[in-house]
Amino acid sequence: MSYAKNPIIVEAVYNILKQLGDDPERDGLIKTPERVARAYDEWFSGYHKTIKDINVSTFETDYTGMITETGIRLYSTCEHHLAPIIGFAHIGYIPGEEKRAVGLSKLVRIVELHSRRLQIQEQLTQQIAEDIRYILKPLGVGVQITAMHMCMSSRGVRDQDNRTTTTVLLGNFDQPHVKEEFFNTIRDNANRLTL
Repeated sequence: MSYAKNPIIVEAVYNILKQLGDDPERDGLIKTPERVARAYDEWFSGYHKTIKDINVSTFETDYTGMITETGIRLYSTCEHHLAPIIGFAHIGYIPGEEKRAVGLSKLVRIVELHSRRLQIQEQLTQQIAEDIRYILKPLGVGVQITAMHMCMSSRGVRDQDNRTTTTVLLGNFDQPHVKEEFFNTIRDNANRLTL
């Protein structure tokens, strides 16, 4: 389904502009309802896909250590205020008995699949971890997201420096030495990232 071709969304945006007190017929806004609807095609594309749609191919590996990808940029939308959530996801997993690994770009696609929906960060973190567990059947998986919520920084308390961190640890990632390795890897790499 394309939101850009949905006349109800285009009309709704037109009416919102009008209710805000602006003139949706003025030069700068005349095409805004259609632009917003086209933007929704990208921002909410996760509603039209499942993990099976993104073709997450795996491959056999003899590697038995932790595989970690840090600094996966994510953009999502807060389901409470329709405001942007901007942050980074960090993912780690240890291949399981089936000895399967996944191409690193596929981890990015899993993050994007779930972030391109109305979300709360806690749920987003859990969904990413569960999909990786489903695909790879690893010994364990860890997902941490650190994000800035524009609903806090641009309205309400207007806290410009807010950062929210959520973590999901499944399988052996709950073991102290595995957890420590995961968090140390994240910390070593996350210091270079800026929101």
